[in-house]
Amino acid sequence: MFGLGTLGKLLILLGVFIALMGLLLMAGDKIPWLGKLPGDILIKKEKFTLYFPLATCILISLLITLFFALFRK
Repeated sequence: MFGLGTLGKLLILLGVFIALMGLLLMAGDKIPWLGKLPGDILIKKEKFTLYFPLATCILISLLITLFFALFRK
């Protein structure tokens, strides 16, 4: 099981992560290239639109991985 110190650190890390994600969502409109990268998929038909931000997802995944790698023990 988790000790209280480990649980406390986990909750703090989770809180920081949620706060950073909130800041990213608030600043998302101010970053003009976010969601419009060359690898994002956009298919528009007459009554159907499919948008899958593949390159944006990969970029965000890399940034989150680097963030956690920097703060790993």
